[in-house]
Amino acid sequence: MDGMTKSQVDRAEARDSALGPGPKRPRDAATLMLLDRQGGEVRVLMGRRHARHAFMPGKFVFPGGRTDPSDSRIPVIDGMHPADEAKLIATTARASIARARAIALSAIRETYEEAGLLIGRRQPFATPKHDWQGFVEHEVQPTLRPLRFIARAITPPGRVRRFDTRFLSAWKEDVAVELPDGGPTNELEELVWLPLSEAREADIPAITRTVLGELEKRLADDPDLNPGAPVPFYRMLHNRFVRAVL
Repeated sequence: MDGMTKSQVDRAEARDSALGPGPKRPRDAATLMLLDRQGGEVRVLMGRRHARHAFMPGKFVFPGGRTDPSDSRIPVIDGMHPADEAKLIATTARASIARARAIALSAIRETYEEAGLLIGRRQPFATPKHDWQGFVEHEVQPTLRPLRFIARAITPPGRVRRFDTRFLSAWKEDVAVELPDGGPTNELEELVWLPLSEAREADIPAITRTVLGELEKRLADDPDLNPGAPVPFYRMLHNRFVRAVL
């Protein structure tokens, strides 16, 4: 998608999301590429969005969604590695560490809500925040240490929904609890683990395919996804969708 004009991006994403005035400012969001090493290849967890959704209906996506205000007030065992956290902080208004941690936590929360997977450590955990009661019930305190910052992308103007999405990753072994019936929201159907090569060929949004390509390149150079690697950043600038590096 790098270098495409806005009209080219609009055509490429015509089936991904409804066009319209929508909010002018993109909303903070995060998505989690949960990875599993199996038989010498890496698989990624994806699920299909319901066809009734205005944003990316019927598409296979990673668990994720908008950052909520309450996400900034959730205690964690550990923060992200400083090298990745610094890059995430730099993407927030006024370089806010609290907002950066809220964004990272929203990826963990959404992975629980949509896929029934709780990332953290098994130990007693308490918070009054409604959206985090699953972690309280299953005694899992979240940790941000396993997360890696893989990519950032801002939805182009002219969509009914716009998000400033941070694509994060973690490994399946970082999951403390896996609920047998999936997450409580049922926002994602057909949760599947796909090899990266198959995931890129699935019915996925254009930006998701682009980010999967970035992930494959990074894994080829660094199979363990060590912290601190350059982070590609996609956005519309001067009528062209461009790639920068954070």
